[in-house]
Amino acid sequence: MTERDLVISADFGTSGVKIGVVDSDLQLVTRATATYPLSLDSGGVAEQSPDDWWAALARGLADLRHHVPDLMDRAGALVMSTQLCGVICADENGHALRPCLTWLDKRAAPLGRALVGGFPEVHGYQLFKLARWLRIANGAPAKNGMDPTAKYLWIARNEPEIFARTRWFLDVKDWLVHRATGRFTTSAESANLSWMMDTRPGREGWSEVLADKVGVPLEKMPEILDAADIVGTLTPQAAAELGLRADVPVLGGASDVTAAALGSGEVADGALHISVATSAWIAGFMPSRILNVAGSYATITSALGFRPLLIASQENAGSALEWGVKISGGRVESEALAHAFDDMGAPRADDPYFLPWLAGERVPIDNDAVRGVFHGLALHHDARAIRRATIEGVALNLRWAYGRVSREKPVLCDGPISMVGGVSANPAFAQTVADALNREVRVGGSRHAGVLGAATLAAPVMGWADTPWQAAETLRENTNAHYTPDPARVEDLDRRAAQLEKIRKHILRSY
Repeated sequence: MTERDLVISADFGTSGVKIGVVDSDLQLVTRATATYPLSLDSGGVAEQSPDDWWAALARGLADLRHHVPDLMDRAGALVMSTQLCGVICADENGHALRPCLTWLDKRAAPLGRALVGGFPEVHGYQLFKLARWLRIANGAPAKNGMDPTAKYLWIARNEPEIFARTRWFLDVKDWLVHRATGRFTTSAESANLSWMMDTRPGREGWSEVLADKVGVPLEKMPEILDAADIVGTLTPQAAAELGLRADVPVLGGASDVTAAALGSGEVADGALHISVATSAWIAGFMPSRILNVAGSYATITSALGFRPLLIASQENAGSALEWGVKISGGRVESEALAHAFDDMGAPRADDPYFLPWLAGERVPIDNDAVRGVFHGLALHHDARAIRRATIEGVALNLRWAYGRVSREKPVLCDGPISMVGGVSANPAFAQTVADALNREVRVGGSRHAGVLGAATLAAPVMGWADTPWQAAETLRENTNAHYTPDPARVEDLDRRAAQLEKIRKHILRSY
């Protein structure tokens, strides 16, 4: 009988799913990527069809079977990580009643502001509303409408018939796990970011008090399960569609943020990592809840053991770099984009400054209305100057957030900082981040940290480790490259960061 010695790990992002076949050494045996569309429209619309996610998973698995013909017999578990803050309105059978409002959808921003606003006000929040949310949930709904909270309200107001027919409000992973197993579940991080969950230690679970504030009946919310729990096995239909055996266990899974944290190998209390893909975040597991209202970041309750996970998210990273290449006449196909910054020339003292807020910003300011700026453009600036400004602007935007997060008491600031995500594989960008932070950068996992991190959740089921944490620790040795700060460039970027801070203040006042 063939040994079940492989895990299938699927990481669903904004533009596609990365699927890896992972062995007992937490190495990728093979991998595949399958894309799906994102529908964008004016007014902040950003939607996807859930069926497209499932179809992409099936296509990717079909590709993997060309490399591992006996994958059906060797697969011992299926685990998924996904983008967060999507809203799928599902009926009692799990069928989506409308396209998913993805995390990027901002049309509900006015409703989000109205929900949390009022007099007396602090940082845009009504003081007494904020106090209650902070006490119970360690945070409050974002004013930019990107959290599920405002999206629920938008559906109730603009599509009341859909709201009434909705039996389950699901996040992206929730819908996929149901499609695979027939069971309706969610994870703690999705529940936390609905802002209807009590995250106080020992009280973790849905909160009637917060649900009443939002106006969503809790019977529409699924059961909260741990990321490493076995939800069930594949339904016969799901098994047939994916080309797997029906007795393959499906785990609860996690968000892309938790999966990347595990995949970075940085699982000690206070250890940070940076993930840079379409967007970016600075994150790390913490010993207790952290909240910084002024900086617009906090810990959320992670999917694994309710452990607090600090997340400081920024809207624009890889998306801004791609945009900078495109407007400077470059090609943005993946292969061309990987080398787009190879020949941008040495930095010059009069290079323009770039604020990469092309889709608003979240940390350390929460404002969906701010927009990107080039400052100091001159007639002699060419395509290479634009690219230098773009890559520097994204790195200094990360520095802006890192400067706030690194001051939190539990955060460890010594030694290399790990960086994962597709953009981290670009040497020019990784070196610029090292220089901007004046800290050694360790690139590990690169494009596949989410896949490998999610796979650690299955390690106990497979007998590879006692806990996912134990498995994840081994990934810290999975290093592709180190980048050491260049003292001359560090000094130059310190000077430019100080000037950019003055420019940033004036630009923010205009909004």
